Formats: sequence, C-alpha cells, structure tokens
Amino acid sequence: MRNLYPFLKSLGLVAALAVLASGALLVSELPARAANPLELNFGLFGPKYDGRVAECERALSTITSQFQDKESTYWNSSLTITAYGRVHETAFRPWQSDNIPRRYCTADVMTSDGKLRQVHFAIVEDGGFAGYGQGVEWCVTGLDRNWAYNPSCKAGRP
Repeated sequence: MRNLYPFLKSLGLVAALAVLASGALLVSELPARAANPLELNFGLFGPKYDGRVAECERALSTITSQFQDKESTYWNSSLTITAYGRVHETAFRPWQSDNIPRRYCTADVMTSDGKLRQVHFAIVEDGGFAGYGQGVEWCVTGLDRNWAYNPSCKAGRP
C-alpha cells in the first residue's frame, strides 16, 4: 500500500479528487435561483387527445402476429391464433376524459391446439412505439404465462 501512494500521487488522482470534492462543496453553497423564461415549460404543450381510436377489428392482425412472436420467442411454442369470433367493444374511455383514450374489447379466439379462449385487449391512442400511432395491449386467457395480467387477464380489462 505504501508503494502505491507515490504512484497515485504522480498520476494526479489525489489532486483530482481534491478538486472534485471542493467543487461539490462550492456548488452546494450556491443559492437557488428561479427559472428563466426559457426554462418555464418551454415546448411543453400537454396532451391533445382527440379520442380517435380504431375499431376493435383493426387490432386483430396485430394481436395475431404479436401472439405468435411471443409464443415462439419466449415460450418455445408453436401455438398460434387461427380464428376470431364475437369481437365486441366492452368500454371506451371508461375513466375521466383527461386520461389517454382507450377502447377495450373482447373476442373469442381459436388457437392451433384446438381450444377456444378469450382475448381481452385495449387499443390505445398514441400508444405505439415512442408514442407514434395506436398501440395494442392484449391478453389471452389461460396463456398469460408471465402473469402480466393475472388472474384470468383481469388487469387487461377496464
């Protein structure tokens, strides 16, 4: 350890640490200042949701492809959705009007294993990648293997 100190001192690390510590002390002693006009919500205009959310049927192709991707990638399963039936809306903007608009839907699905299940999904305005376009959140009852919406996809409904 004694042999290391001259080496560290020669590198200037001790001096650099001292400068950083004194700089932190000086910064903490500066008084707080009010924000200038450019820092006051400059460019922040808030959400302007129109409530234009696609119909339930428009999300089915997205759910089919995402379901197949999820099953094959994460669960090593060849399970796919083969058919939809009784597609209907369960709620539209069920909460206050200033929340992000969502259309909640439910449908029966037939999977490639021959079982009839339900899929609960929400179409979200500006819910796509990076807030661009409409996003779809979905859950197939009985196949929520990571329990994201359990029990029985209850968290995916209004």
